Amino acid sequence: MNTRRNPKEGSKRGVRPGVKAKAQPRPGTRGPHGKPGGKPGAAAKAASPVKSYTVAEPAELLAFLLKTITSRGRNSIKSMLSRGQVSVNGKAVTKHNFQLHPGQTVTIDLEKPVQMKEMTGLAIVYEDDDLIVIQKEAGLLSIATGEDNELTAYRQLMEHVRQSNPHNRVFVVHRLDRDTSGVMMFAKSEQLQQKLQNTWKETVKERSYVALVEGVVKKPEGTISSWLKETSTLKMYSSPHEGDGLHAVTHYKLIQGNRHFSLLEVHLETGRKNQIRVHMSDIGHPIVGDKKYGAETKAVGRLGLHARLLSFVHPSSGELLTFESAIPKTFLKYSAPAPSN
Repeated sequence: MNTRRNPKEGSKRGVRPGVKAKAQPRPGTRGPHGKPGGKPGAAAKAASPVKSYTVAEPAELLAFLLKTITSRGRNSIKSMLSRGQVSVNGKAVTKHNFQLHPGQTVTIDLEKPVQMKEMTGLAIVYEDDDLIVIQKEAGLLSIATGEDNELTAYRQLMEHVRQSNPHNRVFVVHRLDRDTSGVMMFAKSEQLQQKLQNTWKETVKERSYVALVEGVVKKPEGTISSWLKETSTLKMYSSPHEGDGLHAVTHYKLIQGNRHFSLLEVHLETGRKNQIRVHMSDIGHPIVGDKKYGAETKAVGRLGLHARLLSFVHPSSGELLTFESAIPKTFLKYSAPAPSN
């Protein structure tokens, strides 16, 4: 099933928004048996919203809940897990396969989700036992660059997964530059990280960006191909000679533009470091705010690059998952065509 999400609908507290099939329903007001709505005063007449159960035999948390709570469906129960409404011995647990042991107490709050630690510069838009997909804001590092106390997406997600188990970890699958916003994915095991990276070309079905670039891009669409190399100052540059570096291919299509700026939809055939930034500079239209690669403007106060869409086959379930993020409003504003008389 094609699961298409808008990452802006995600909560900055790591709440997974509602998507079809495996993904979870959006939190909201619910009446008896998890059905939306309900008559006024119904909540007051209902039984206590907090239920506690003692574990009698070893079991995984989701299996225990499905067996114990017969009045709710599988998706409803998974939704409660994702929102932090289930705790074990007083500690919120969100992982489906969390191992329970006899004597432990599982508590479910049917009304009030546990307040998870707020994250800075990112929102979790999808999470399961294998993966986390986030929306990253411009200005947040994906991973640390060497400073011990740097705020990064990786560090915050590590804290998030360790709330349910101190041994849990996350692993970087791909990266976005600090000043690039948009959709990115993390794995929850090193084995899965390696699998995704080794099969990236087959697993990822679509990966697109939007780029706000300087000047008028006259050709409505095109393809840029070159070999990328890195200088001693860590700056990438193109070589036209085959084999002289890593081959990089970028496809672009004009969305809209004016005499100052153009907004492009960009599809990557390869995923090299700074690939889009170098290739836009190569065709004489550097990305807005990208001084490193020749930009002269800072119109939007950030790098004009946004990872808009990521579509991939889930490595465990085989489902096609698609996550889409809205084009930043400032990109649309500065590239809007001039009004016609």
